[in-house]
Amino acid sequence: MSEVLFTAHATAEGGRDGRVKSDDGVIDLNVVMPNEKKDETGTNPEQLFAAAYAACYDGALNLVASKEKKDIESTLKADVSLMKDPEDGGFKIGVVLNIDIKGVTQEEAEALAQSAHQVCPYSKATRGNVDVQLNPKAV
Repeated sequence: MSEVLFTAHATAEGGRDGRVKSDDGVIDLNVVMPNEKKDETGTNPEQLFAAAYAACYDGALNLVASKEKKDIESTLKADVSLMKDPEDGGFKIGVVLNIDIKGVTQEEAEALAQSAHQVCPYSKATRGNVDVQLNPKAV
């Protein structure tokens, strides 16, 4: 295993009908299925993954841009979908990253998005396992 820089801790109880909590209490949320229990509020694993992936990828994007001496402003919207897996009849996830980048041309936005996808830890973790679509847009 590589050198560990830090470790985050979270606990889940009750799966998709339970609760998630970080060890520091910053995250302390009900977990509910979005299509069920419409009277309850809470999050779901896909929403948590979308938030985490968006933050991580945006960090990677800004790192790549700074190394290329590009002064950008970016907004990342991650759409994480829970889907049926036709191969085994179970479920899988798919990700669409909508990447708005101010301060570059469309061609530069596309190149930065591809470079960020190569260095982002979440992109590395999902590569070969999850379909990820990049939608970079110069704004």
